[in-house]
Amino acid sequence: MFQRYLFHLLSLCFLLVFVTDALRCQDWSEFDTGHLRWTRQAPGIWRTVAGSPDDIDLLDAAGIEPNYQALAQMDSVEFPLDTARIGALQYDNNLNLRFPLTEGEQIYGLGLQFKSINRREKIYRLHVDHYGGQDNGRTHAPVPFYVSSKGYGVLINTARYITIYVGTTVRADTPNPPPVRDRNTDPDWTARPRSDVIEVLVPAEGTEILIFGGPSPLKVVQRYNLYNGGGCLPPKWGLGFTYRTHRLYTAEDVLQEVETFREKAFPLDFVGLEPGWMSASYPCTYQWDEHRFPHPEQFVKSLLTQHVRTNLWMNPYVSPEASLYTQLKPYAGSHTVWNGIVPDYSLGEPRTMFLDSYEKHQLDIGVAGVKIDECDGYDRWLWPDVATFPSGLTGEQVRQTYGLLLQRMITNLYMHHNRRTYGLVRASNAGASSLPFVLYNDYYSHADFITALCNSGFSGILWTPEVRSSETGEEWLRRMQSVCFSPMAMINAWSSGTKPWSFPEVYPAVQHVAELRMRLLPYIYSAFARYHFEGIPPIRAMALLENFDLESIRTQQRFPKNLQSSFDDVLEDVKDQYMFGDDLLIAPMFAGQETRPVILPGGPWYDFYTGEYAGENEVIEVSPGLERIPLFVRDGGIIPLIPARLHMPETGEVLPLEIRHYGTSEGEFLLYDDDGETYDYQDGEYSWTRLQVSRTPDGQFRGEVNRLDDRIFQYRDPRWVFMTE
Repeated sequence: MFQRYLFHLLSLCFLLVFVTDALRCQDWSEFDTGHLRWTRQAPGIWRTVAGSPDDIDLLDAAGIEPNYQALAQMDSVEFPLDTARIGALQYDNNLNLRFPLTEGEQIYGLGLQFKSINRREKIYRLHVDHYGGQDNGRTHAPVPFYVSSKGYGVLINTARYITIYVGTTVRADTPNPPPVRDRNTDPDWTARPRSDVIEVLVPAEGTEILIFGGPSPLKVVQRYNLYNGGGCLPPKWGLGFTYRTHRLYTAEDVLQEVETFREKAFPLDFVGLEPGWMSASYPCTYQWDEHRFPHPEQFVKSLLTQHVRTNLWMNPYVSPEASLYTQLKPYAGSHTVWNGIVPDYSLGEPRTMFLDSYEKHQLDIGVAGVKIDECDGYDRWLWPDVATFPSGLTGEQVRQTYGLLLQRMITNLYMHHNRRTYGLVRASNAGASSLPFVLYNDYYSHADFITALCNSGFSGILWTPEVRSSETGEEWLRRMQSVCFSPMAMINAWSSGTKPWSFPEVYPAVQHVAELRMRLLPYIYSAFARYHFEGIPPIRAMALLENFDLESIRTQQRFPKNLQSSFDDVLEDVKDQYMFGDDLLIAPMFAGQETRPVILPGGPWYDFYTGEYAGENEVIEVSPGLERIPLFVRDGGIIPLIPARLHMPETGEVLPLEIRHYGTSEGEFLLYDDDGETYDYQDGEYSWTRLQVSRTPDGQFRGEVNRLDDRIFQYRDPRWVFMTE
């Protein structure tokens, strides 16, 4: 009897230990927080449903397929929020969500915003739209996903215009009320008392919510991207240089332009044809204009023989003159745009009709991709929210998802043909990580373009600070320098007709930075490979770096004395410098600047051009001259390069490799390669090669190239350059 009681007592003790450990790890398959039931989707990712969600949401529209295999390789983490302070309240066909916010916590993300990085103490109404010059949530990619400096992220997966109050409200039931102050007598009185909550108004009866753990903000973003299928891996030619021609160019004009690029020795990998390639646009026919492009197949093939791809502009509104019009009309919404119908591409039938036509008249003759314009809207000309669609979706839901639906159907078509594409789009949203499209817009502030570039990495989207025109050669060069360190290096001359050499006084420097972009292909392509396989965005804000300690710089006063008075402003919102890959820090210059501050993380860091020591964990002031954009490499950083060239390498082309090492520490770099054009990498047709620097017994550096497998590797004759010795 005693032994049986002892056995039960020991079993109970074991159970208590197990439960205590489970409570500590919070890595359960299911658990409740009030009336919300959370289900573990993968290590560090939890899902719940509040109320009754709509039939369509953003992740459905994007067609995501989570990369569970890659997610399973990430560490398990605890559920990152205080479950008692997560709330959901339904009322009047609305859903009010609450999430805790702690003292000193910073919030990032919420899509493509242009003015700031830190979202705290702001209100956003997330709404697909042209960007109107204010960070109010109306933007091209209003992704309802935020990332906390505390190491977690929250996605509200709904295709509705949601309003999010990021630490701007104070609830009467808060356990942490701000101090009550008298404005008459207290100089510390504020109209914005401290808040400890993020509140979200969802104008629907329910929504899916996903929470992503860290423990670092970068790990949060990784999990988010991998849950969306991993980042896109562009074809190599997509990472070269692109030029969008004037809107009314003819085939002859384009061919002459390409020839001039060759004569001027300026890189070119794909040209974009603007509206004039069609017989009519605004609305569109999707049919080649017989006068400007009488022989489209011959034209496209002629460009391909010169290693130049073709990308076609279009918008989704179908002209009554289009051959597709009669077929698509039964599947169109209740309202027109520019007298063109708006197909409901959430339905399979119109998707098939459009893609069959595109396949026959564009893809089969060699067109490499599309630029999807005008799918973001201005309220005054886009379909209104009162519009109805054959699928039963509301005008609001279609507006929030239309860019995703368009990207998805084009991507799937090219994937079906085993040809990678890389294009442009004006609207996107949550779930877009794996879609090979880059956002752009008509807004043209250079400084704000860089802020948007920093923000893009939080939300699984890509953005290009495209170059259109400039007032001076200095501005032209500064814009060109920035665009060469973005996901798509592009001049868009659809209206201005500008050329890379339009400002002869700066053309040598413009040509040089474009060549540098081409030389960096092995580095950039490997960064995109990590985006695909690991979810690490190629472009990321400084807030995503673990060794970026602003408080340490502040307390140690490690900054130039002339910046001391404005130091708080400099560090309030670090929005004009960013990382490209793991090793390169980019600090763009703007017209009129001769010097600029650069905040260097924990390091050390070295000048890209010279290999000289630049600093670490401090603010430095740089004067690079007009010809250079400031670039810095972390200690031990390795930068692989190829020779300067006019086109990205074709499949099977083997190139010599220069491998630069910076600093005084050992280091390594994983160099990725595949055929650069197909989706065969999804079946394992790719390679990783370890580039490694170590010290010999006599203290000298030694570089090694270690192949990790015997698959595709299109490099030869590696030459090591130790920049800091």
